[in-house]
Amino acid sequence: MAWGALIIAGLLETLVVAAMNQYAARSSWRPIVIFSASFVGSLFLLQFAMQTIPMGTAYAVWTGIGVVGGTLVGMFFYKESRNWKRIMCIFIILLAVIGLKLLEG
Repeated sequence: MAWGALIIAGLLETLVVAAMNQYAARSSWRPIVIFSASFVGSLFLLQFAMQTIPMGTAYAVWTGIGVVGGTLVGMFFYKESRNWKRIMCIFIILLAVIGLKLLEG
């Protein structure tokens, strides 16, 4: 259950970054509401996950999901570079996150 909460927290962190980008593009109240709700939900779920998962592992996985998610959102929705080097870096981050899960003990 803690790992599911952590994954959802990371996905919400991706939504936080997307909302910040939307607000930067055009200032309106909707991105602020999405940002605020996503951030609160993400932190709540991260805190829940950290009751079971070690802090260092939980934080690394949470930020890893946020980094990968934010980069993919940028690539697919905001026409950011899809350079093979960026994709390789995303793959390395994913491997590290999976490694943390497998080595958690």
